[in-house]
Amino acid sequence: MDMAGVDLPASQACRVLAVNRLRAGQAAQVQDRVAEEVPVALEFNGVSHAVMMATPADLEDFAYGFALTEGIVDTPAQIHDCEWTVNAQGCTVQLTIAAACFARLKERRRNLTGRTGCGLCGTESLAHAVRPLAPLSNPPCFEAVAVTRAMADLREHQLLSALTGATHAAAWCTADGQIELIREDVGRHNALDKLVGALRRSSLEAHSGFALITSRASYEMVQKTATAGIGLLAAVSGVTGLAVDVAHATGLTLLGFTRGNDLSIYSHPERLSMDSP
Repeated sequence: MDMAGVDLPASQACRVLAVNRLRAGQAAQVQDRVAEEVPVALEFNGVSHAVMMATPADLEDFAYGFALTEGIVDTPAQIHDCEWTVNAQGCTVQLTIAAACFARLKERRRNLTGRTGCGLCGTESLAHAVRPLAPLSNPPCFEAVAVTRAMADLREHQLLSALTGATHAAAWCTADGQIELIREDVGRHNALDKLVGALRRSSLEAHSGFALITSRASYEMVQKTATAGIGLLAAVSGVTGLAVDVAHATGLTLLGFTRGNDLSIYSHPERLSMDSP
């Protein structure tokens, strides 16, 4: 396994291959880029917790985001150290977390085996599958035109997708629709975890902006967004019923089919202004 791209910028987390291509009836051998995908093991205080298939870029953001959105820690300050190592099998990210957080983790310990695009894997019981979330505190209102503007601009920020066509993206935008942070990964959940990690490690105020994803919005995507303190999630594709239920309960505005000037509002429409500028 060539691990040269580990934790490089997302635009470099790919490899170049010679491929045979057929276009318009004409065969040719060309150079092509494919996104890297490797097993990433997450360890907390020396104990293995999860193995996810992920793009080996922004691994520290990924680890922080996963720890936060899974409720393993409540704040980035409870992560005391984060290191990663590489071997022939993949990557191991080792986090040292506060003793109280580790004790809580051990109480509800579970084994996860992540696959690209999967959600809740290896959860021990139905009671653990959908954990209760605290309602968002005073979620702000946004303008629909800002959301559609940001979604229209998203593609030009997707460097790895432009090279490979194989990755999802998650972005955080300011209230006026400016994209401030973006993370990419072969897995949609991973991309959002990376974004949450980067956002919570920055000086940006999560609640002041909104998030975009280049995928459907399932329950877990809503859960991760709400846990990060973001009040609006816009998906380019559809949403699930459970995602809508959780969005209603947490106070999150959930949008689907956000394409061009179009969008569908599935929860809290009162927080999205439809007025033209």
